[in-house]
Amino acid sequence: MSGALEVRGLNKDFRLRNGMASTVLHAVADVSFTVEPHRTVALVGESGSGKSTIARIIAKLETPTSGQVLLDGRPTPTRATADYRRQVQMVFQDPFASLNPFHSISHHIERPLRIHHPELSTQAVRERVVELLERVQLTPGSAYLERRPHELSGGQRQRVAIARALAPGARFVVADEPVSMLDVSIRVDVLNLLADLQRAEGLGVLYITHDLATARHFSDEILVMYRGSIVERGRADEVILNPQHEYTKKLREAAADPDRLGELRDEVRREMAGGAA
Repeated sequence: MSGALEVRGLNKDFRLRNGMASTVLHAVADVSFTVEPHRTVALVGESGSGKSTIARIIAKLETPTSGQVLLDGRPTPTRATADYRRQVQMVFQDPFASLNPFHSISHHIERPLRIHHPELSTQAVRERVVELLERVQLTPGSAYLERRPHELSGGQRQRVAIARALAPGARFVVADEPVSMLDVSIRVDVLNLLADLQRAEGLGVLYITHDLATARHFSDEILVMYRGSIVERGRADEVILNPQHEYTKKLREAAADPDRLGELRDEVRREMAGGAA
């Protein structure tokens, strides 16, 4: 599909060794979906469901066993090219680990600008960095240029990570649990920022989460993953308000019960271990 990021028939197997014996874990099984500009697709599932593996495959950090990732209807190379990296960027889960503690905030955003836009002058790069920081609501941007990541809060670090993803001129952003490690009080602010940027920039966003509530409010479409497969998909409200698959129903029930979330996670892991072959 022209103008879209597509995942088509994706499979990923991991071979697990235990002494002389080995088993195969089918982490992703025949997954297909499309992320279009101006839309947010939520990939929802508990830990071990395969959603982060899909994110890493799209980001070219993992190689699929089979299947394809297509950009604008064309198959993408196994390893990310500069052009692919410019158009498809990732925001990682951990804002404390995704930024190098030895470099300034300016350095983190300047680097992708210099790589993908070598025509920019030093002054233009600096002005662009300030603009990007202010776009993610770190104002005034000039006050953050020489600061180090450890001087920022978790929410501020994740905003820097989002600015870094936007710096090359990304058309698609893969946000892998972008608020799960942040304080509850600032999670909605960061998600609102992503939603505002999606609308303003016309981004296509793949929002990966275990949280059905935020998936409903910040996504156009929800895909529910269970044991490596998509078991339910549809408009966000329809999936949440009228779930068809038993796993989706369990996720919805668990969303209101933090203790149940842990129990469900254990259930998924036991079933996945039992399904390895």
